[in-house]
Amino acid sequence: MNWYLEGGNNQDVVKSLRIRFLRNLSEFKFNLVKKEEIEKLENKIKDNLYQIGYGLKFLKLADMDDITKMSLVEKNLISPEFVSKRAKTGSILINDEENICIMIGGKEHLCLQVFSSEMDFENTLNLAIEVDEKIGDILGYAVNKKYGYLTSTLNDVGTGLKASVMLHLPALSKTQNIRKILEAVDEFGMNIRGNYGENVSKQGDIYQISNKQTLGITEKEIIKNLQVIIKQIIEQERQARKLLTKNPLEIEDLIYRSYGLLTNARKISYEECKELLSNIKLGVDLGIIDELTDKKVKELCLYTKPANLQKYLGIQCDAIEQDIKRVEAIHKIIEK
Repeated sequence: MNWYLEGGNNQDVVKSLRIRFLRNLSEFKFNLVKKEEIEKLENKIKDNLYQIGYGLKFLKLADMDDITKMSLVEKNLISPEFVSKRAKTGSILINDEENICIMIGGKEHLCLQVFSSEMDFENTLNLAIEVDEKIGDILGYAVNKKYGYLTSTLNDVGTGLKASVMLHLPALSKTQNIRKILEAVDEFGMNIRGNYGENVSKQGDIYQISNKQTLGITEKEIIKNLQVIIKQIIEQERQARKLLTKNPLEIEDLIYRSYGLLTNARKISYEECKELLSNIKLGVDLGIIDELTDKKVKELCLYTKPANLQKYLGIQCDAIEQDIKRVEAIHKIIEK
């Protein structure tokens, strides 16, 4: 099973954890633009792929169809910016489990990412460091004794580490406490983004929290600081959920209305589906809905997204047809 369909600790609130390292190779200049320069970088990596290991496979974006590229974006394995700017020259290293994905030839030479479905900071960081150090030993990173790992922008110099946690915070939104939480997170020097790194959007109640500082601080300190903030947010979300259940009729009505719409609609847009699934996920976590397992909710959240919907059903269709086919996918997942 791929990591994004697995359960884990704190799965009522935590959707995923990502540890990312930005790295440049010492023998290449920064900000590679020319096709031949990027190909030289790719050849260097391909020549050492077996030695790097971890079951990583080399894939070029130019060899992928648009649906495949967008399915990877929807899984948060690659960024929308990487696809839009490097569609013809970019490439990735990825394993079958998809918990390791390295973007090649983007803003930096390498964007190394390790993912987990749970808040397992220690093991996820250890794996990321292990992969990072092995690649560094083989390929040779651009590093400075004083400043650490060198990047094209000052924001990422130092450790080059960004740790981010994706959180589902419906109760804080419904009790209108989310703004206070996000303001507090910002004051503690953390970034707040939406599902795909965009500005915060309420749709789906998904928020991505990550560190800002990379220079003058160790990797373990970055992780520790983020961990403290995330634990506090999780506690606040759970308290807000308890508050919602003090009026059981209202929350149960909202959740079952959402479940009824999802299961009885004849067509449904992705935007509406996100909102309904957010309520249904809350209902499963609160024990209000027992018709669905958490795994099925994860599958619904993934396979109702436009590109992964088409992958799941093995079809290609426009947005209007997707609204109809989305219902088919929903029923297929629920009834299996």
